[in-house]
Amino acid sequence: MNSHVRQVLYVLVLLAVPLAAWYFVFVPRNADIDRTNEEIKERESQLKLIGAVIATMGDLQQAVLEGELAIERVEAKLPSRRDVESMLEQLWQVARRNELTVKSVKTMPAVTSTVYRELPLKVQLEGPFEGYYRFLLELENLPRITRIFNMHLQRPRQGRLSDDQRPGDITADFELSIYFSDEATNVALNRELQP
Repeated sequence: MNSHVRQVLYVLVLLAVPLAAWYFVFVPRNADIDRTNEEIKERESQLKLIGAVIATMGDLQQAVLEGELAIERVEAKLPSRRDVESMLEQLWQVARRNELTVKSVKTMPAVTSTVYRELPLKVQLEGPFEGYYRFLLELENLPRITRIFNMHLQRPRQGRLSDDQRPGDITADFELSIYFSDEATNVALNRELQP
């Protein structure tokens, strides 16, 4: 081999080594560095966002304590199984005070949840609409948790009033749920309660 050819090959090898190093080492490393810088920027923006949320959240321990107090207040409004009967008696007294006649009360199967139980009742009342309205207002102000749903109001047709009915009287059919706290499974189920 000629010395010129050797020198040219030597120069080409000397040039190829840095080019190969640049292509196989530096280009992938630069790509890794760019990806790492992007990840750092993304994490820094997430940290700034978390810092802003923490700043707006205030004292987290105080918020947890307030939440626990709110739960205790709600649970205090849940009567025990023994108190459900007295609550029903209180409801009937409210109805009588407002000139309403309790026509029927039927219990439905109790609904069990993790913390409380729900005793749904089908109730039918008759009396003046104003009395029914006052009944609802008093029911709302009772210290216990109740819920009324599926309410249907009906007034007697003109000319079909019975002897004990007056104009303005209504018949109200609704479901009333009383919430209580108890682990026992047998609560006045499937029996009619007498007002």
